[in-house]
Amino acid sequence: MYRRKLDPTDNIVSFFAFVSFFPQLVAGPIERATNLLPQFEVQRNFNLDEAKLGLRQILWGLSKKIIIADSSAVFVNEIFNNAENHNSSALLIGAILFAFQIYGDFSGYSDIAIGTARLFGFSLMKNFAYPYFSRDIAEFWRRWHISLSTWFRDYLYIPLGGSKVGLIKKIRNILIIFIVSGFWHGANWTFIFWGFLNALYFIPLAISEKNRTNLGIIGGNHLIPKLTDLLKMLSTFSLTTIAWIFFRADSIKEAFAYIQGIVHRSIFDLPSISDLNGAIKVLVWILIFTGLEWIYKTKDFPLEQMNIPKFFRWTLYFVLILLIISYSGQPQEFIYFQF
Repeated sequence: MYRRKLDPTDNIVSFFAFVSFFPQLVAGPIERATNLLPQFEVQRNFNLDEAKLGLRQILWGLSKKIIIADSSAVFVNEIFNNAENHNSSALLIGAILFAFQIYGDFSGYSDIAIGTARLFGFSLMKNFAYPYFSRDIAEFWRRWHISLSTWFRDYLYIPLGGSKVGLIKKIRNILIIFIVSGFWHGANWTFIFWGFLNALYFIPLAISEKNRTNLGIIGGNHLIPKLTDLLKMLSTFSLTTIAWIFFRADSIKEAFAYIQGIVHRSIFDLPSISDLNGAIKVLVWILIFTGLEWIYKTKDFPLEQMNIPKFFRWTLYFVLILLIISYSGQPQEFIYFQF
């Protein structure tokens, strides 16, 4: 209202419906009134095509949540809760699995929320854009939790002066926005350090003005990425995974001990995981899901529009439904419900 980007509504039903809109109320996407509120003030009719799209997005979100995130959580909890009793290779697998657990958990929830809203004729903003295909940390933060990142940008970073200030203030602004982002997740030093670490990743890009180098979709429509892009993706994923260790650990001391445990000659030993075959199975599912996301990275989600025969498409739907049912025996809470 203050910026005059939106006129105040005089419709009390629309206002309270906007405030309490259930699909994204608990964990996002964090919707702006400029996008969502006007949608309550127009008449909507049931749209079969949008409903089909919504159901496909819900299915993909449930698949990521249950098949990837919940399955990973079993091993993540075992490894992180008893890190001192596991060897280097197990700790490495635990860190990788947590990176995909938090991605599958939160992006899966976002897909479910966006898909559910579609059933009612509402359009919510995209919240994830395949962040693990990023070539640098700046690109990662343009693709991860987009609704929160853009909120911090518009209401904190830009009012502080953004990047249109001197070098010292630019560094200050970056530190503030990332540390506040860490504090937003919880009053624990691990979250603060997680934000600080991401700021350290980001600052060199901002100083060299390379933070907006990678704006397009990596690889475009090509199936095979360039070697340089692949190496950039792997390095960005590695940095992000290291930061996630602080996000998951109970204390900074434990996080550093966990990282120190990874850097050990036992990295070449067989992982000390109680159900190693189960962990390998989850890693295989992660590879399959990542492969599908890579193939359809130009779409909002892989099931949005698959150019394959109808028989194979429906077979995939039923396979995903059966996998969701079979992996739903050990349900895990949504990670972002606590924030």
